Amino acid sequence: MNATQEKLRVQLEQALIAAFGADFAGVDPILVSASNPKFGDYQANVALSLSKKLGKQPRAIAAAIVDKLDVSEICEPPEIAGPGFINLKLKTVYLEAQLNDIQADPRLGVPAAKMPKREIVDFSSPNIAKEMHVGHLRSTIIGDSIARILEFLGHDVLRLNHVGDWGTQFGMLIAYLREVYPDALTTANALDIGDLVSFYRKAKLRFDADAAFQETARQEVVRLQAGAEDTLHAWKLLCEQSRREFQIIYDLLDIKLIERGESFYNPLLSGVVEDLEKSGLLVENQGAKCVFLEGFTNREGEPLPLIVQKSDGGYNYATTDLASLRYRIQQDEAKRIIYVTDAGQANHFTQFFQVARKAGWIPDDVELVHVPFGLVLGEDGKRIKTRSGDSVRLRDLLDEAVSRAHADLKTRLQEEERQETEEFINEVARVVGISAVKYADLSQNRTSNYIFSYDKMLDFKGNTAPYMLYAYARIQGISRKGEINFEELGNNAVLLQHETELALAKYLLQLDEVISSVEQDLMPNRLCEYLYELSKKFNQFYDRNQGVQVLEAEEPQRTSRLVLCDLTARTLKLGLSLLGIQVLERM
Repeated sequence: MNATQEKLRVQLEQALIAAFGADFAGVDPILVSASNPKFGDYQANVALSLSKKLGKQPRAIAAAIVDKLDVSEICEPPEIAGPGFINLKLKTVYLEAQLNDIQADPRLGVPAAKMPKREIVDFSSPNIAKEMHVGHLRSTIIGDSIARILEFLGHDVLRLNHVGDWGTQFGMLIAYLREVYPDALTTANALDIGDLVSFYRKAKLRFDADAAFQETARQEVVRLQAGAEDTLHAWKLLCEQSRREFQIIYDLLDIKLIERGESFYNPLLSGVVEDLEKSGLLVENQGAKCVFLEGFTNREGEPLPLIVQKSDGGYNYATTDLASLRYRIQQDEAKRIIYVTDAGQANHFTQFFQVARKAGWIPDDVELVHVPFGLVLGEDGKRIKTRSGDSVRLRDLLDEAVSRAHADLKTRLQEEERQETEEFINEVARVVGISAVKYADLSQNRTSNYIFSYDKMLDFKGNTAPYMLYAYARIQGISRKGEINFEELGNNAVLLQHETELALAKYLLQLDEVISSVEQDLMPNRLCEYLYELSKKFNQFYDRNQGVQVLEAEEPQRTSRLVLCDLTARTLKLGLSLLGIQVLERM
């Protein structure tokens, strides 16, 4: 809730008490943004909810509240509308004062968290010996944006990359490479990632078809778990090779992560099983050790267990996730743990969260959150694939976006008869291409699937990164044309006279509310929607036909409007940075 809303909420609560007595302390005034600007800026709907309790008509209740309501410093006189809505319209002088206050604030009026806490964001999580593909796009981008927003608010954020770097697949791969390419197990950089992936696929085919090879692979896993020097050395080389390839992607996307893979928790797995056994939760079922859960059944309607130790004594994802959860609570001292994965894993998280709670491992002050997201689809509405049916490599997808942005920029420069250096063209293409991919993803409701389209995401019209970047660059163009240094404007008074100035001002002052909502619901698309609407309101403000003059205006309007331009640019820059998007001074 932003500062203005908080002030109005407090005044409404006091009016409720004054009108109806102390029993109404703490009653929610149901204060929301007005659905239609012509009715005002905010609307309190509490009168409707109290009608039955008070035995009065909502309009009479609203009138009693308004009679005791003092919002004269903030709003015009309140109006009662419809069945009992209390409409509140902000005073122009109040808006001007708020904008004057945030001019000198690098945070643009967004307060830091009153009670910062340790938060973990678990995201990206590719598998060693495999290339990052389009399936890793959403976790990586959404997780990074959530981490950025929480960090901006002052929380102590641990960004964890829970990579798949342990298990049967390594025994399989090492056993296969011993036969066909032993140098890869002793020499760094003997293989590139493409060759490694190819060998992995061949090893998997062999493993599935050859019982003797299966046993050899299992023995390699045993050797790995026992710390056999040669197997451990081979494993480290394979991990390092993959890590270098991952880093290329992370550098392109400007992603910061701390890797803590499955292997990190390997020494803790036996303790998980022992403690579950002590708590009486473990049941042996067909040789496996399981925990039976409430609300989960198989197709036959029988209880469905979560297996924590297989019949052969091995462990699985659930065991590792339980071990990592305990470590994050006990050692990292996290108070909120956020897992950013595809929606298909929702059951898995519900299950192992339930086991951890049953075991008493989750303190009351620790929150566990699964942040699910939908699929990236091709323009045919199906999972995006290459022509051969494979998942699209993430590196190829990003390179293609940059390449298309490069071609678009070249065409635009020719049409405008502009001359730019190759360095400028390459940098703008990189920023636009990468930003377009990020924004296209983040602007969707993360729980939904979305169709990946280069043409749409690179369009300069609509809710796209190029549209946002152009709005920012347009403001910088005003500064260049007028030879204005926004930083030297100082703390000049804002004067709001034109309707487009008022609309822009009101929207600028909603940033804290939007960021607060994303902190709670972890939906970055809300920030995207805000920035898009802000860009539209700025364009309406600056429109030559319906908007206002800026550089040509007389003082004090000229400086006031320049301040509005600067605040808009700073808000766009801050908001886009929280999405992991870099701005451009020129395009």
